[in-house]
Amino acid sequence: MKILFVGEIVAGPGRKTVAALLPGIIKTYSPDLVLANAENISGGRGVTRENLDEMRKVGIDYFTGGDHVFWQKGTEDIIDDLPVLRPANYPEGTVAGKGYTLLDAGSKGSILLINLMGRTSFSNTFAYLDDPFKKADEILEKFKNENLSAIIIDFHAEATSEKIAFGLYLDGRVTAIVGSHTHVPTADGMALPKGTLYITDIGMVGAVDSVLGVKSEIVIAQYLTARNQRFEWEESGRRAFRSVLFDTDAKTVTRIDNLS
Repeated sequence: MKILFVGEIVAGPGRKTVAALLPGIIKTYSPDLVLANAENISGGRGVTRENLDEMRKVGIDYFTGGDHVFWQKGTEDIIDDLPVLRPANYPEGTVAGKGYTLLDAGSKGSILLINLMGRTSFSNTFAYLDDPFKKADEILEKFKNENLSAIIIDFHAEATSEKIAFGLYLDGRVTAIVGSHTHVPTADGMALPKGTLYITDIGMVGAVDSVLGVKSEIVIAQYLTARNQRFEWEESGRRAFRSVLFDTDAKTVTRIDNLS
């Protein structure tokens, strides 16, 4: 089975880049399923129904989230009806939406998609999330008797050490783990010792000549003055399309990147 996972789609430039490039990539590689992280898809933070629908029309089947998934006003009222996950390790009963779902891949069978969030180096608010390691155990226990073709986890985390530890903890128990959040792609796509496909960070889709999608002068001013700045998302300059293709039969992780 081939599963294409598209990096974090950042604001309008990210959506335009996906629309321009994804159909051709799908034609070339013929993935059985296309996933993407969408926590920054709308205005650089959060999700809207319109923007998810826009991306589904060009080939993305389902989306994962992260710490910004509820940023847009009213998201908690509609997220149950959207094709997007929020981190599964929010404390029980504190938030709407779901942290995992079963996806129908047709003749390829049923795929369990899970979204979890790390706790290391995040703000104090997210330090109160449930333990992602134990939450993964809990979810896998629920589905232990299901006939699943694949189990895919988007681990949205800041610290590379936490991501690597998480990968090794679940090695051999899930099909693939993709790290997200830092917007910077890593070069460590591999099969772990017990067979789980892994990459520390998938990177982003959006403006390269920026600071993680934000206009560079704004972030530089923040560092120079130690004062908070209002973020604006870079619309000009080069754009990157970052993604990985998991081949569960060949046990390979292949980067499919474009810089234009």
